[in-house]
Amino acid sequence: MADYRVIHKTKYVYDDFVSYCHNMAHMYPLTSRHQDCFRTHVTVNPKPIVSSFRRDYFGNQVFLFSVEDPHKALEVTVESTIRTHASMGYDHSRSTAWELISNMINESGLEQDISALEYLHPSPYIKIKPEFGEYGRQFFTPGKPVFLGALEMSESIFKNFKYDVKATTINTPPEQVLAERKGVCQDFSHLAISSLRSLGIPARYVSGYLETQPPPGVPKLQGSDATHAWISVYCPDMGWQDFDPTNGKLITEEYIITAIGRDYSDVSPLKGILFGGGKHKLVVEVDVLREAILEK
Repeated sequence: MADYRVIHKTKYVYDDFVSYCHNMAHMYPLTSRHQDCFRTHVTVNPKPIVSSFRRDYFGNQVFLFSVEDPHKALEVTVESTIRTHASMGYDHSRSTAWELISNMINESGLEQDISALEYLHPSPYIKIKPEFGEYGRQFFTPGKPVFLGALEMSESIFKNFKYDVKATTINTPPEQVLAERKGVCQDFSHLAISSLRSLGIPARYVSGYLETQPPPGVPKLQGSDATHAWISVYCPDMGWQDFDPTNGKLITEEYIITAIGRDYSDVSPLKGILFGGGKHKLVVEVDVLREAILEK
């Protein structure tokens, strides 16, 4: 178990005035079996004329706001306090053989199996292609338990792909990531999900944070100075299990979940429409610090 304070600052600076903008933010940590979110506070400058909260289709907390005052900078700061829990002690060797999963959930009447079906199909950033299936088959040999294969794939991406923030953009296709073997957490997650779905294994995209200053003697994880992304894989008998291809491991207590979807397009931390502004600069700062939560 670990307690955290998260401070996520996003600032846009525009060359010209923006007359109006409407935005949607996925920056609120979820409460789930992995974590409890005790408090979240958002500050927007300039102050929005309209703001509201809602749950999206995937169950994520979404903050919507509109700024109608002309402005040349927009700053959004979200502060949260979260308690995370140690991962459940799954015996991954007991997870279902990967070849059986697609038929099992297609023939199932259970709600959790039916809800996993949409994570078998293409989505805006995910493609179902033979080349992704071929890449995945080196980890998913006949009869391999699905969670063991997912962990081996994550470990291989960590060992054999280069973490390079200048190599890609969010629009870089997974084909390029596979060919060039470099990118960032979004790229590695999209590649892993493309491979899993191409093999008939449900997989979804998870957005969140990593602890930025780990305890003494604990190595700092890749991707910990910004929002992070990893994958979640479904097994009919055991539910969803999260893996981080960027760091080659299961998620642990230093991971904080903000949103879950099919791919990045469903969980972008901040997106919207605006009128005016011209070119812009974007600065994002994320701090995830251990800080005891004082419960009343």
